[in-house]
Amino acid sequence: MTLFRHGGVRPGGTRRLPAVIAAGVVAIAAVLVAPLVPLFAPGPAAADTPWLNVSDDGYLSISIPAASVEAKVGPVSEVAVEGNFGPSSAWAEFGLTRRGDAWWGALGPLKPGLYYYQVTGDITKGLKDPTNATTVASKPLWSTFLVPGDSARLLADAPEGQGGKVGTLTYRVGKEERSALVWTPPGYPAKGGKPLPVLYLLSGPDRSATDWLDLGRARQILDNLSAGGSIEPMVVVITDGRGPDDDKDLKDLRKAVGDAYRVHDDREHQAIAGVSEGGSQALRAALTGPGQFAYAGSFSGLLTEIAGGRPGPGPNPGAKLLRLYTGNVTDPAYNATVRLTKALDRARVRYEFDGVNPDAGANWTAWQENLIDFLPRLFRKAPDHGPSAGHGRLKGEFHPPAPGTTPTPYVTKDGFVTFETTTDLKDAKHVTVWANDAPGGSWLRVPMSREGDRWRATIGPLDPWFYYYQWIVDGVSVKDTSNPAKVTSEPNWSTFLIPGERSRLLSDVPAGRGGKIESLTYPSTVANQDRTALVWTPPGYDAGRAEPYPVLYLQHGSGQSYTDWVEMGRAKQILDHEFLDGKLVPMVVVMGNGNVPDFGKELLDNIVPAARARYNISSDPSQQALAGLSMGGVQTLGVLKAYPGRFAYIAAFSAWFGSGDGVDAEAINKGTRMLRLYVGDVTDFVQPFFMASLPTLDGLGIRYEFDGVTPGPHGWDVWQKNLIDLAPRLFRR
Repeated sequence: MTLFRHGGVRPGGTRRLPAVIAAGVVAIAAVLVAPLVPLFAPGPAAADTPWLNVSDDGYLSISIPAASVEAKVGPVSEVAVEGNFGPSSAWAEFGLTRRGDAWWGALGPLKPGLYYYQVTGDITKGLKDPTNATTVASKPLWSTFLVPGDSARLLADAPEGQGGKVGTLTYRVGKEERSALVWTPPGYPAKGGKPLPVLYLLSGPDRSATDWLDLGRARQILDNLSAGGSIEPMVVVITDGRGPDDDKDLKDLRKAVGDAYRVHDDREHQAIAGVSEGGSQALRAALTGPGQFAYAGSFSGLLTEIAGGRPGPGPNPGAKLLRLYTGNVTDPAYNATVRLTKALDRARVRYEFDGVNPDAGANWTAWQENLIDFLPRLFRKAPDHGPSAGHGRLKGEFHPPAPGTTPTPYVTKDGFVTFETTTDLKDAKHVTVWANDAPGGSWLRVPMSREGDRWRATIGPLDPWFYYYQWIVDGVSVKDTSNPAKVTSEPNWSTFLIPGERSRLLSDVPAGRGGKIESLTYPSTVANQDRTALVWTPPGYDAGRAEPYPVLYLQHGSGQSYTDWVEMGRAKQILDHEFLDGKLVPMVVVMGNGNVPDFGKELLDNIVPAARARYNISSDPSQQALAGLSMGGVQTLGVLKAYPGRFAYIAAFSAWFGSGDGVDAEAINKGTRMLRLYVGDVTDFVQPFFMASLPTLDGLGIRYEFDGVTPGPHGWDVWQKNLIDLAPRLFRR
């Protein structure tokens, strides 16, 4: 699906990468794949070519002409697309990569729903996407797009002729003229007809009434629910809300609505709801103004107490529905809702709670769902009174540790993560957390908020997995010095693990039950220096065993080194678990340094002899395997082509075969028991190269295995999964 017109391209996968990988991209492009570079290069684009496109399976592709950006905001060194792409639909920055004359990126898969975004250069230079005709009245730089799907069907435009109408109502409060938006249902007569009930929908003083249309999709929701007969015919009045004490505005608005529309004026046919402070205002109007509203909804409302401790002359007299909604702990209303429910219980006020939305915070993604749940309950008997499916209970207030009291990040058992800087960054202007927390493991920068002399951010829920991150401080990469985790090849990265069944193979095994990691120093005749490899030996490794152990030589990518498979790839944890699970043939794994101009010579003349001299490993090709990621995968396939039969098991992660010139396919097939290939999804920039290699392999008649793409980008989320799949397959044929 093309966002704004047909003919868009599917995501090409080029994207802003962590420096550890970006360096590899440069090195690979310069040294290994110069002939393939045109696959990356965007062709000349028409002025109205969409900057953003979405594929049918939800992948976002971005290509922004550099000249268009510079024409609007001047020269820039960095371009990002900012939008609600983060965990819980939080606002986040997705950095792009300069490729030729365009800024490129790919992200996804995105869940069905409405997304809003703007383009930003050098942190502060924002601009509107001119190729997207959608607008957000309150945010002139924003554009929107809808990712379709069953869960977002009510957000799509209703069939032609089946929707209601939206008009503007002008009214006066004292000497000030104000306006509200009014939705009337299909068939609503301009004159005559029976009166209809009315819902007052508040945006809150910090938002515009138009946000309910531009971001909340209120018109589409009302149209679709109305067309399906899921709601009673009603008039919906959408207003900004002027603050918690402006009762006169609401009174004057109700009078103006009664004068302009055929609506009931009794309490039984009046409802009110709102978001954030608008939700608080709705609750106050329902609880402290008897006789006004029989139905009230608070979407992320911030009210925590009832005035005077009671709602008026009695516990909620005459109210038919008081329903509360909140997002997860990233929603400021979460703690407020905990306190409010206790206050309502003390005052014996009847209310319903929709439950904690686990997947959204205080944003329009949550409020769209709230409106969809709330509307069918109005002016009719509701089918149920419990929480929405999948919503949880309140578990008490959420409070991260006090600033400075614990190493960061602070991780809850539900997968919410609180990051905190040291006071060294107190003078910074703009701080973000750059982490692999986007769909599939891509990298997003989530803004942090200043709290005293520190910066903080709570994000989540994150799925159980292994994460890595760094601060971006006023455009500069900075290490979280409170986190003792280190990445030798990229000192600014820190890591943490979200525990759970999904990440079990990445977690530490019980002490004393796993294998050992040892350093192996060897002289390199290629690099003319002593170099180091890391070696994993399985539990119970026996140096004197009569039968030598099979061996896997496992290579890193460009910009990385021999430490990365342990520090970032979690190779030890993966191998330990799979051994203890009985899935692994006992083997030795050697992780050498592949940063040399002639990897084949380094491997065969230096790494392999040094490993054999120290460890009880086989020299039989049938008991040797070679695998690598990215550059290491290209090196692996290069060894396969140059030395067919030296390693019976070959695997390449996010790499490509390249030219078939001079390749002895018969020797490869004869000497190779398994050639297994892996690649990430369309957010993996290597995928076009990889796919272009398959016809070459097929044409040569080389046998290989490829199970399809591994979900995720050109990063460790993919390569960890690849090792998990590969290791149990080795030395079994």
